[in-house]
Amino acid sequence: ALNELDILGADIQNAFLTALSKENVWIRAGPEFGPEEGTVFLVTRALYGLKSASASFRAFMAEKLDNMGFKSSYADPDVWLRAATKADGEEYYEYVLMYGDDILALSIDPRAILVDIQTSFKFKNDKIEPPSSYLGARLQEKEINGRKCWTMTSVDYVNATIKNVEKTVEGTRWKLPTKAGTPMMSNFVPELDGTPELDEKDLTFYQELIGILRWVLRSDE
Repeated sequence: ALNELDILGADIQNAFLTALSKENVWIRAGPEFGPEEGTVFLVTRALYGLKSASASFRAFMAEKLDNMGFKSSYADPDVWLRAATKADGEEYYEYVLMYGDDILALSIDPRAILVDIQTSFKFKNDKIEPPSSYLGARLQEKEINGRKCWTMTSVDYVNATIKNVEKTVEGTRWKLPTKAGTPMMSNFVPELDGTPELDEKDLTFYQELIGILRWVLRSDE
């Protein structure tokens, strides 16, 4: 983060269970419930596996952040911002980045933000600390041109992806080139391509590769 802002992160423990369920769900207890077997229970918490569990947790977290004065960004609803002022009178924005149970706070005093959030949510091992990674990308604090800033690189994600792709294509008709200067051959003419269409499995794999490339290019912008 530029502008002399610091970054701290935390993970929410049992994130979905902190929120009330948005569905009306009941279960009939099985033998694992002991003497309660056969009893009908109403599910009040957003249990993992419910279709609305993720939405329930996000709505609960959104309510907390809204009460703290943060507003969801139009560009990304999981990026929250709040106007703040530095000690010297300079105005800036504090940010909270949410992805599932992962939280990043960017501010002059990010700990104060996370401590406030912690009053409603329990953090794993009660830890609030500088992040080393986020969404698979490596984060590092560096000094560039005399200014401290945080940088993001997808090198770890790319290395893990390459190993996964190599394992996936092993024993198939697909072969990875030992060297490739461009994603496609310069003489490739798609309108004349007569290779067979992908089956459902290969189509899913192709879509996964496109998603991976989009994430890598975005994280290294």
